[in-house]
Amino acid sequence: MGRHHHHSHDHGNDHDHSHDHPHTHNHEHDHLHSHVHGDSGSEQRAELQTLATQFVDGFREAKDKTSYLRLARVDFQRPGTDGLTMHLVDTNITSNWQIGTASPAFGSRELVYMPFPGEMVSERETMTFTYVSFTEREDVDLMTILKSNLQE
Repeated sequence: MGRHHHHSHDHGNDHDHSHDHPHTHNHEHDHLHSHVHGDSGSEQRAELQTLATQFVDGFREAKDKTSYLRLARVDFQRPGTDGLTMHLVDTNITSNWQIGTASPAFGSRELVYMPFPGEMVSERETMTFTYVSFTEREDVDLMTILKSNLQE
């Protein structure tokens, strides 16, 4: 409240401009903003996230998981960096819950921490496919696979 009063006062206005506080506030806002929406590819990412969720749910339910992967055009083989064929041997599903955000505060080493209220905490599942050849191993994220299938 005091700060608002400060504004109407001529000299105070000047002072306010050189003050750090408005800057930190914006920065915090930007960080939250970027965390939630991401960059210009956010629509495609949201679509991918929806597809990924459907994919994971379907995979869980599928009686025949191998056929499910074939239908989804997941590669069972992919070329390795040394020319040897890599084979899909493993896939796992991980659940992540983001509980809050922590972003740098201006002029301090302490982070600005904002825990989410319960209804904002949502589960994100990621699925990883593991390919191996005689010489190497690669873990490929489901999002990467969906993205390359979408671009074909």
